[in-house]
Amino acid sequence: MNDSLTMTYSAIVTGKDQKKMVRIRFERTNENGGTDFAEGMIPDCKIQSQSGFSDGEVFQLEQYMQANQDDIKQKAKVISNPLKWL
Repeated sequence: MNDSLTMTYSAIVTGKDQKKMVRIRFERTNENGGTDFAEGMIPDCKIQSQSGFSDGEVFQLEQYMQANQDDIKQKAKVISNPLKWL
């Protein structure tokens, strides 16, 4: 089994409530060759949908988002600006 976990994030987006947020997706390959995933948003730092992660793992991912949200927001700002893509 591949234990590596990848995290991807969106540019900063505006939600229906006009709040700015960053979408986060965690993925890993499971023992069957499929993909486990967990998706959440910053600043809420809550996993909203997931498949294949235990409750404890979801808690750890939420703690990670909480602890690293400032860094993730800064990185999302860079990809939010098309002038910085090149």
